[in-house]
Amino acid sequence: MDQFQTFCDTLNRRQFIKNASMGLGAAALSGLVSNSLVGSGAAPTGLHFTPKAKRVIFLFMAGGPSQLDLFDYKPDLEKLHGMELPSEITKGQRVTAMTKGKRKDICASIFKFAPQGESGLMMSELLPHLSKHADDLCLIKSTHTEAINHDPAKTFFCTGSEMPGRASMGSWLSYGLGTLNRDLPDFVVLSSAFWSGKVNVQALYSRLWGTGFLPGKHQGIAFQSVGDPVLFLSNPKGVDRTSRKEMLDFVAKINSEQEIQTGDPEIKTSIAQQEMAFRMQMSVPELTDLSQESQSTLDMYGPEVSESGSFARNCLLARRMAERDVRFVQLFHRGWDHHRGLPTHIRGQARDVDQPISGLLTDLKQRGLLDDTLVVFAGEFGRTTYAQNLTPGDRTDYGRDHHPRCFTTWMAGGGIKGGISYGETDEFCYNVVKDPVHVRDLHATMLHQLGIDNNRLIFPFQGLDQKLTGVEKAHVIKDIIA
Repeated sequence: MDQFQTFCDTLNRRQFIKNASMGLGAAALSGLVSNSLVGSGAAPTGLHFTPKAKRVIFLFMAGGPSQLDLFDYKPDLEKLHGMELPSEITKGQRVTAMTKGKRKDICASIFKFAPQGESGLMMSELLPHLSKHADDLCLIKSTHTEAINHDPAKTFFCTGSEMPGRASMGSWLSYGLGTLNRDLPDFVVLSSAFWSGKVNVQALYSRLWGTGFLPGKHQGIAFQSVGDPVLFLSNPKGVDRTSRKEMLDFVAKINSEQEIQTGDPEIKTSIAQQEMAFRMQMSVPELTDLSQESQSTLDMYGPEVSESGSFARNCLLARRMAERDVRFVQLFHRGWDHHRGLPTHIRGQARDVDQPISGLLTDLKQRGLLDDTLVVFAGEFGRTTYAQNLTPGDRTDYGRDHHPRCFTTWMAGGGIKGGISYGETDEFCYNVVKDPVHVRDLHATMLHQLGIDNNRLIFPFQGLDQKLTGVEKAHVIKDIIA
């Protein structure tokens, strides 16, 4: 009640001074309001240097994929299988409560690897379709982070901080670069339905695509897999498009008068978002209508492309959004948390994503979009070389624990070199031994490809110039840039 009364008193004072036209006093107060409210919501203008990418498609594998079974080939582990991981390798690193104090037996991958493409990148048999794009991929095998549990690790990857409440990657790009298509959101989120055999599927939270302290208009828009792609997109019964427009115009007029009185920038955000929602009634149905796609295109993405909410369908929608210059598209695919049953579950996960991602890369390339679209593949962390729930002599049912100290991510397109492997892990795939890449370095590199200096994309909040890459030094990975 006290906060509400304070707001009312402040509003009354502003109205009194404004209406009384008190000369310099009114001008001074107007300046204060502008600096404290409107000024703090203004985005920077202009790029810091010539961009090589215009947009990003971020493929987020929630749960932590096993790099040992997908990308980081370690044939010598077969000789060490079943042996306890030496203490000089673990170096007292933090482990989860699930393996704390327990024996840590090395577990070699049961999956075969083979060189792919002209580059000869080693790729797992689990990814036969993606392997065809080896010469387009930059495998970053030395990625690392601090968080060892899912929620803080996902939050850090998506927002640059383990603490909830910070602005997400897509929101930063919307804020810093603005829109390329006035009829669609700058930032769209697609979450796929998961494979029926999945276990340990963590929830996704809207704060992973939230604006945090940034103006609300930069919020990510989550498309739904059932019903209207966007909530309340359709008009209620008895309301046609003309009457809806008249209603929005009337509400916008009231909101504009309120904004003049209070100086609250979020009112402008509401007006803009209501107008965007009206335009989306036309643009979103056209975007999500796949009837004009050729059969050959649909076949590239795999048989599940016709299923609403599938990862395959979301990959095709991501390509359609790239065509329409949506700035940032983030696909979440859950179910990679394999503490047991890994041989079975990772096969299902790989089947979910392998052909759709291959189809996406092929489709982008054929349409000339891969050159200026940065595609990123990552999970919140990797998996351990030691096994969980391993029965001696039985390699059909085991798992791997969380491992933030080294894991593999990859980039393609958007001015990134293809057919290369960057960074190295030790023979146990437990520590980075060459060219470490922190998650904030990935963020800095992503921004760099879009023409942004990560140190200059800032927003003042709580006495600090906030950045996606935080207060610690972030490095652009220059060796992977074409």
